[in-house]
Amino acid sequence: MTEKRKAHIISHSHWDREWYLPFEKHRFYLVKLMDTLLELFADHSEFRSFHLDGQTILLEDYLAIRPHKKEELKKYIQEERIHIGPWYVLQDAFLTSSEANIRNLQYGLLDAKEYGQVSKIGYFPDTFGIYGQAPQILKQAGIGAATFGRGVKPTGFNNTVSDAVNFESPFSELNWESPDGSSVLGILFANWYSNGNEIPTDPNRAKDFWKQKLEDAEKYASTHHLLYMNGCDHQPVQTDIPEALKTANELYPDVEFVHSNFDEYVQEVQQALPEKLQTIKGELRNQRTDGWSTLVNTASARIYLKQMNQVCQTLLEKVAEPLSVFAHLLGDEYPRDYLLYAWKTLMQNHPHDSICGCSVDDVHQEMVTRFKKVQQTAEMIMTEKAKQIASRINTAEVGLPEGAIPLVVFNTSGNKRDMVIEKEVEIEKVYFSRMHFSEIRAHLLEKEVPNFTLIDSMKNEIPHTIEDLGVQFGYDLPDDAFRQPYFARKVKVVFSAEQLPQLGYQTYFLTESLTDNSGGSLLKDERTLENQFVQVMIHDNGSYTLKDKQTGRTYDKLGIYENTSDIGNEYMFKKPASETPLTTENLRAEINVLEDSSIRSSFEIKHVWEIPKETGSAFEEEKHRLVWHPERNATRSNETTALEMSTIVTLETNARGPKVKVTMNNQAKDHRLRVLFPTNVVTDHHFTDSIFEVVERPNHPEIEWENPSFDHHQQAFVSVSDEQAGLTIANKGLNEYEILGKETTIAVTILRSVSELGDWGYFPTPEAQCLGENHAEFMIIPHQGSVTDSGAYKAAYDFQIPDVTIQTDIHSGTAPVSCEFVSWDGDQLAFSSMKLAEEKDDIMVRYFNPSAADSLLSIQSKDALHYYQSNIIEECIGKIGKQASGLMVKPFEIFTVGFSIEE
Repeated sequence: MTEKRKAHIISHSHWDREWYLPFEKHRFYLVKLMDTLLELFADHSEFRSFHLDGQTILLEDYLAIRPHKKEELKKYIQEERIHIGPWYVLQDAFLTSSEANIRNLQYGLLDAKEYGQVSKIGYFPDTFGIYGQAPQILKQAGIGAATFGRGVKPTGFNNTVSDAVNFESPFSELNWESPDGSSVLGILFANWYSNGNEIPTDPNRAKDFWKQKLEDAEKYASTHHLLYMNGCDHQPVQTDIPEALKTANELYPDVEFVHSNFDEYVQEVQQALPEKLQTIKGELRNQRTDGWSTLVNTASARIYLKQMNQVCQTLLEKVAEPLSVFAHLLGDEYPRDYLLYAWKTLMQNHPHDSICGCSVDDVHQEMVTRFKKVQQTAEMIMTEKAKQIASRINTAEVGLPEGAIPLVVFNTSGNKRDMVIEKEVEIEKVYFSRMHFSEIRAHLLEKEVPNFTLIDSMKNEIPHTIEDLGVQFGYDLPDDAFRQPYFARKVKVVFSAEQLPQLGYQTYFLTESLTDNSGGSLLKDERTLENQFVQVMIHDNGSYTLKDKQTGRTYDKLGIYENTSDIGNEYMFKKPASETPLTTENLRAEINVLEDSSIRSSFEIKHVWEIPKETGSAFEEEKHRLVWHPERNATRSNETTALEMSTIVTLETNARGPKVKVTMNNQAKDHRLRVLFPTNVVTDHHFTDSIFEVVERPNHPEIEWENPSFDHHQQAFVSVSDEQAGLTIANKGLNEYEILGKETTIAVTILRSVSELGDWGYFPTPEAQCLGENHAEFMIIPHQGSVTDSGAYKAAYDFQIPDVTIQTDIHSGTAPVSCEFVSWDGDQLAFSSMKLAEEKDDIMVRYFNPSAADSLLSIQSKDALHYYQSNIIEECIGKIGKQASGLMVKPFEIFTVGFSIEE
């Protein structure tokens, strides 16, 4: 007997906080929607429920205008009429860090907890592809189902969906499995999240509406439960849904139409599922499509936003939080409230239309302000915590005279680390209260900068360089007195701090000396840099040859720049099919030595490159006619402009490869700039850093792919290797790359200039041209074997993380001059975070296993009373005991250890 079909209608509105309108203008409409919704619940009991788009920030946005409505909101949430969470924001999955994805879920669940109910659905309605570890993250948070609109089935312009011959699942229901084997029920919005929008109440119109909609849903449904999403982007509430469903039930007595919610719908679907469903493994990236609407090129729209995001994420999760734990272990307060504020402010920039750079200019101007707020907050936390720790260190124990200057170098990377430290040091300062300010500068400049020796805590001399920076203004802001201005004589000290503790600090000391310990060079000739790991030879065109001294492998013609037109938009890259890319291969560069010492040496490479100034007038006409990007044919103008580029290639004494910083003065429009790294490695796949995963991807697309480009997302690095050797390109906020041709060239996008938003209308975005100064930073890491087997991934992760070095004085204290607060060992494991739990003072340390082999983890902290295994939402899932050694971390597992420091 065939079961009666049941149509689940879920009222919702997909709420992009900012997109084609800036945040405040969108919020104006959100307040109207919420006011209408609350009135509807109060006056019409038959209007059952509303799904608040899976993000709790909408509650904050509404209550900032209507604070007196909080109790009313809470009432309807607890009655399960308004369904909230589990996320704080609907963030882009690939462009936000692993920890940002975790915090988004943690803070969303904590916000929902205040209201008494949460919708336990992994809600990804319009996410531009989803990382492969999402099922594991959801399972660890107690969430067993996910809904999504993209990544499995073609989704095109204006959110239209179409069929592909071999799209991944025949059903809208599927098993979605992470690399570690965790799986959740996946529910694809096969007909988009608006397939039940604006349901007619008029019987004639309703009959036609439902005839088509029932056919569309049944085409994909694996059960008799049919899902209809009653809403769309910024859709006002359909207030007459009860009447519309009454009409539908009268017209179709063989179908039960109900005003539903995701909890009820998923529960009923799970009970009716067939024995076998298609299993989709790993990333949802639309590989079995024509490739024109994957939206991957949002990874290179407004790169400056991605770079600011990388800085803020890194400062919070890899510096401010660990430093705060260090200070807490020494007795200082953990700044939980400030970290919450910083994370939430940062995540306001993480929705897909925000961090993807695919909104109008007003939106991204506000984002820059938010990023600055986050960076300023993180830096204040870092500085305060570093000073608190330094004040407790017994710098007097080394037995140096009062004039010695201690420098405390912190390592928060989670790995033992060699770092080149560059620190401005005040060698003498005079306060305005001690001498009239007009006399201080001359007084300080009269004095010679003494020779200094740099020693470690065992009084071993450390090679260093000293540069006189002259006299500079400064001020103190004491906790118990008015501000205190001064002038200080300053020097810049550069030295290599080696084998820093994994999670701790080491103290160095500047003392006066009669000797000069700054000799030596990494410059082997006028064009060659060399250390124990690599040799870098600069060529006339500014490219460079890299020799890996460990494997003997040589990589030639690295660092050539490629430029093409871009007649796409913020979402999508497009160049005319007939266009041949321009390169710097035959452009002579000016090459000069910028720095030379035994600690680090660098070349500056200058290019003045004439490129087309913009596209021709035909492009404006195509945009105004809303010509879809694959069908555009506009070409570049004949007028040129100079693209001035400065490339600084730096090699440090203990670095696995050179670091590169590019500064570009961009005066051209409608173009894309990439840097090329030919590897000549014979392989059909490569590896990329993603969310809690070093993911393997094919070099070539599936047969359905028609887009000439095959661009991808990355987090910290992309890597190509064979069994003998490989090349990894680490980056800071450069999230787009492509693997090209027979030479297996890694092409990393460092600038993309476009002129319009590119969805459902014409929205000019002149600031997306990124005119003026832009920059890019990357590191080139050769290695033996794969990026994981060689440990090169740790160097790539460390490249992201800045040092924190604090100057202090000689004083007594309770802390030693060198300390490792937490040490750990785990072959091929990657450190992710160390923080205090959100609702208790336990310390949480998180790792993930990027390899396909089991790994044993051991953790030690003298402050720990007992250890336990936690899930990602900081719940104990297994006791470990007083020792944490030999813990089995399965392949691709995200593994969190908590430990208590108080009874």
